[in-house]
Amino acid sequence: QVRLVESGGGLVQAGGSLTLSCAASGIIVARNAMGWFRQTPGKQRELVATITSSRVTNYAESVKGRFTISRDSARNTMYLQMNNLKPEDTAVYYCNAVTAEGKTRLSWGQGTQVTVSS
Repeated sequence: QVRLVESGGGLVQAGGSLTLSCAASGIIVARNAMGWFRQTPGKQRELVATITSSRVTNYAESVKGRFTISRDSARNTMYLQMNNLKPEDTAVYYCNAVTAEGKTRLSWGQGTQVTVSS
């Protein structure tokens, strides 16, 4: 059974940093395209960043230069390093495996809440 568990969220002041983790079981992170998504109440979930099996990364314009997606094959875990956080980054963050078109492949986990205060 595939399971993705997000962690690392919290409350941080604007300009601060957080690192999110996505621990995977039942799927090999390094062999799949993976992505981070976020959702705020009343809005659709949006794609934030992706990383392919060959480590090609892609980012939403709103986070370029501030967020970095990466993975640790030994830990079978994906990360999202978030720097210079802004109040508009406040959301619940989720991870998932994605297709080449950015569509999700797996059920959603519980997510991790990130709150950025101004």
